[in-house]
Order: sequence, then structure tokens, then C-alpha cells
Amino acid sequence: MANSKFGYVRLSELDDRLLPQTFAVIRLDGKGFTKFSSAHAFEKPNDQRALSLMNEAAKRVVESDLGKGVRGRKGNGGGIFLAYGQSDEYSFAFSRGCDAYNRRASKLLTTVLSTFTAAYIYLWPQYFPESPLELHNLPTFDGRIIQYVTDQQLRDYFKWRQVDAHINNLYNTTFWALVQRGKQTHTEAHASLKGTLSRDKHSILFDKFQINYNGEPEISKKGSILLWSRAKTVTDPPPVDSKTKAEDMVEESQVILVHEDLIKDQWWESGAGAGLLL
Repeated sequence: MANSKFGYVRLSELDDRLLPQTFAVIRLDGKGFTKFSSAHAFEKPNDQRALSLMNEAAKRVVESDLGKGVRGRKGNGGGIFLAYGQSDEYSFAFSRGCDAYNRRASKLLTTVLSTFTAAYIYLWPQYFPESPLELHNLPTFDGRIIQYVTDQQLRDYFKWRQVDAHINNLYNTTFWALVQRGKQTHTEAHASLKGTLSRDKHSILFDKFQINYNGEPEISKKGSILLWSRAKTVTDPPPVDSKTKAEDMVEESQVILVHEDLIKDQWWESGAGAGLLL
């Protein structure tokens, strides 16, 4: 940036660099999505197209330059190494060693937010071709950034979000069963569920509507997890009459999507999340 007598105004910029060697989590939330989802007739309680669109937009973020620190390296590298989404929210975890944008919180947050939103809008026609977006009602997201010092804090953050997903989905599944199949009004359905526990909602679903909640889609119950996985790939197509040799294989990082229980420590210690926090 060129120096001039006006350059002093930069002194008013805040130093918002994250603390060194902390995990950073950026969480995005849909803004006004109750109105937006109604305008585009999202299926209730869960629209699988909308969930898939969220996942695909999030994948674009993880595969962007902010995730390149992970690609091709052992361990976390220096970028996004884990993301979790449910409903209209998504969380992205940055490794301790991330030094993108000199760890400036405003740069990290706005880049993730704009990349996600741009991907969401660009990919929209693939999932909702019959319901084009309108300029006066575009999907928008707000965001926040949080720092965590310990591995346990980061684990607990993602456990908290998955517990929230379970609680909300069980409530919404029961609520919409009462409305759609029980013919209750929204007010009546909320009243029916007031003060109920988890087991009560399971009973309502099964006894009144023969719905076994355990059989609901995993993406709805557990949310979506994006993480890097190392896979063996063939460098060049081998001749038809030859066997693929070990030297023809390379290890390549790729983003995978799973719907698993990360509340239990087993996921972090010996499951898909093993080694993530090293």
C-alpha cells in the first residue's frame, strides 16, 4: 500500500489478531431463515435438499485456500480441519497453527462468510431449480468467531452443537407430526409439547403416528461432519494388462462427509476424529 500523508488513518484499525496457538471456530447461522424457508417451500421438519446444499457450500469453504494448510500434510496443517453443520448453521474449526491473514479475526470471519454465502447462492439452482432466488429475499448468514485453548474445549464445542441438533430435531419431528398428521394448529402443537421430555416425544411419535425416531435419517438426527481423509489414488491409469503397483499410488487428502456420533469420546479417540487434534 502506497505511503501518503493520509496513511495515518490506518492507525484507527483494530488489532484483532487471534491469540497464538489457540483453536478458532467460526460459526455461521442463517439470517431470517424461517421466512426464507417458507418462501421457498422447504419440506418440514427437514428438507434434505436444503441440508445437502448447506453441506456442499461448506465443503467449498473447507476446500478453499483456508483449508489448503491441511491438504497434503500430516496432522492438521494450518487451516480448517473440521466442520459441522445442522439445520441452517455451520461451524468451521481452524488448527492451532493457522496463520492465514496473520490470524486476523475479521479477515478469517469475512472470508469464510462470503465464500460460504457465494457458494450457497451459486449452487442453489442445482437443488431448487423450481424456486429461483429473488434479489429482495436472498439467503444471508451472520457469523461469529470463538477461540478455544484446550483440546477438551474444542471437543465440547462440537458435542454441544450435536446435542443441540438432536434436541431441536426431536422437537421439530414431533411438532410437525402433530401438525401434518395430527391436524393440530401450530399453537396446539406447541402446547402439546410444552414440558415434555425426550422419552415423551418418542412416545408421541410411536404411539400416535407409528414413527420410530431411531429410524429417522442420520443427517437429521446427528447433523453433518466434514473432515479431511487421506486416500490412496492412482497417479496415472495403469495399462489394461498390468496390475497396479504400490509406486503407482499416491496419498491424497480429500474432504469427506459423515453423519456420526461425535458426542462419545470414542469418535475422537478411535473413530473418524482420531488424530484431529494432534
